[in-house]
Amino acid sequence: MNSAKRTNWLIAAGLGAAALAATLWTNRRGSYSLAGQVVLITGGSRGLGLVLARQAAAEGARVALCARDADDLERARQDLIAEGTPENHIFTLSHDITDAVAVRLMVAEVENKFGPVDVLVNNAGIITAGPLDNMDLRDFEDSMATHFWAPLHAMQAVLPAMRRRGSGRIINISSLGGKVAVPHMAPYSASKFALTGLSEGFRSELKQHGIYVTTVCPGLMRTGSPGHALVKGQHEKEYAWFIIADSLPGLTISAEDAARQIWNACRRGDGEIILSLPAKLLAALHGILPGTTTDILGWVNRALPATGESPAANTRRLGSESESKITQSPLTALTRKAARENNEV
Repeated sequence: MNSAKRTNWLIAAGLGAAALAATLWTNRRGSYSLAGQVVLITGGSRGLGLVLARQAAAEGARVALCARDADDLERARQDLIAEGTPENHIFTLSHDITDAVAVRLMVAEVENKFGPVDVLVNNAGIITAGPLDNMDLRDFEDSMATHFWAPLHAMQAVLPAMRRRGSGRIINISSLGGKVAVPHMAPYSASKFALTGLSEGFRSELKQHGIYVTTVCPGLMRTGSPGHALVKGQHEKEYAWFIIADSLPGLTISAEDAARQIWNACRRGDGEIILSLPAKLLAALHGILPGTTTDILGWVNRALPATGESPAANTRRLGSESESKITQSPLTALTRKAARENNEV
């Protein structure tokens, strides 16, 4: 083996060992137990929220799920019961969490039903995908309302009881898009950046009170949610790249694996967890060379659908209203399977 080949082999081996070590480190469990704890999950009726609820309930937690749609919540409740969760360990609440008054009412109802919230999971989310020129102020306002103001209201509502007890866990589901701005997702990334900053600020000030705040930054994750995403611009093309990227094995992580890692981070009281190796690599590159990363993503942007020129291009459509032959092809099989399993259909 010549010197160049030996060097390449050593580099590859080193990267592999680092990836394995990172995986083992991420998967260590921690000592905090969810058994008997009151866990409140926003956006808990489907997708990642429902998977998190299943795993918490399986460990013996009493789980409160909040979402807007009462029918989705009932299906989630039946799902948990079918998984073996006692009915008296499940509480569902239909509230608009972008309303501060509704959030305070939600927390009060959970406290009346189960007692003070031990673990808050701010998971509710909204995704609007499309070119910047097809976005308007409403897209940014709605993203901020869901990703920044709603978690802030929820944290403010649960913190008084956590402070009195001197303990608590808060999990804020941000995104890789809250560390690296992703093309065609400007409102989403901007609001997730805001949530990341909010979450880190709360952690630094609350840890002294025994309250551990964990910021979760997933990369692409197979929750089954693309059909609920909002798309603008060339709707069918925009939805096609979005759902295909969300379905690729190796580039994406399953909701079940993500949820296990999130709960392990909660048990350990970690400050931050980035989910999936591609997400970790991109976040690391951006941390070292932010300008270079942004320029690379500028080239990625050129490969995405062009700005929609018709008046209809500025209209929001659900992903499920923007289907095409390619979005219903084998390329998206993993996402469609996750949608059936996680109440996203």
